[in-house]
Amino acid sequence: MIARREGLARFWHRFSRNPLSLIGLALVLIVALGAILAPWVTPYPEHAGRYVNFAEAGQPPSFRHLLGTDTFGRDLFSRVLFGYRTSLLLGVVVLALAVPVGVLLGLMAGYLQGRIGAWIMRIADVFVAVPPLVLAMAVLGVAEPSLFNAMMALTLMWWPWYTRMVYNQVRGLRVEGYVVAAQVVGAPTSHILFHEILPNCLPSVLTKLALDMGFVILIGASLSFLGLGVQPPTPDLGTMVAEGARYLPDLWWLAVFPGVAILLVVLGFNLLADGLRDAFGEG
Repeated sequence: MIARREGLARFWHRFSRNPLSLIGLALVLIVALGAILAPWVTPYPEHAGRYVNFAEAGQPPSFRHLLGTDTFGRDLFSRVLFGYRTSLLLGVVVLALAVPVGVLLGLMAGYLQGRIGAWIMRIADVFVAVPPLVLAMAVLGVAEPSLFNAMMALTLMWWPWYTRMVYNQVRGLRVEGYVVAAQVVGAPTSHILFHEILPNCLPSVLTKLALDMGFVILIGASLSFLGLGVQPPTPDLGTMVAEGARYLPDLWWLAVFPGVAILLVVLGFNLLADGLRDAFGEG
């Protein structure tokens, strides 16, 4: 217990040495709390659904509506917070599905080698060869645009990156002394993979996971901007930017504020990933 506390203290010391890491952590926490508590902290939670009030449509930012209102009279601040909910849900589900699959396949391919490893890596190479956004657009082009289908499309394109990363690490770790010792004493393959090799891969996986949260949110917003992601009236940052762009420059706040919201959350996860990299001592 004491050793674990000392380890956490050292980790936090290395993480907090960079002020930008703390800024990233603060941004992520603020966005996450705002999204989770959106029904209680937003001034007009009913505006996240099917709500129309043309009498207040297109109003600029004011004390009554901090970020203004859209063309249907809905409070933009409320919709941005609910849009964060959609974006974070997308990122969490995609990575919760893609990371375990990618890590497991990378462990198997790197440790077992041979024909199994070759087949796994060739399949991963096929997916990696196609630009991520293009692959997601191709999948959603034949499926009905929705949040669920966007999650499945992004999951399909994301697992190979973890497979390749873990595969490259395992190829070096499999010849380390502690792995060879476990093989000599007859430890089962599952024990070697998950107790000897995987813990040494986790720092890189966690760092990439934090970085990828921002990228998944950004690509999800891009799909919604193109009309292939979340559909109205569900609040989504990419959809709000697309709708607001039609009214530039007169109703500039309709596109600017959702765009800034995307920028902040992506920046937050990028800075957080940099802090994790420094804390884990990966460069």
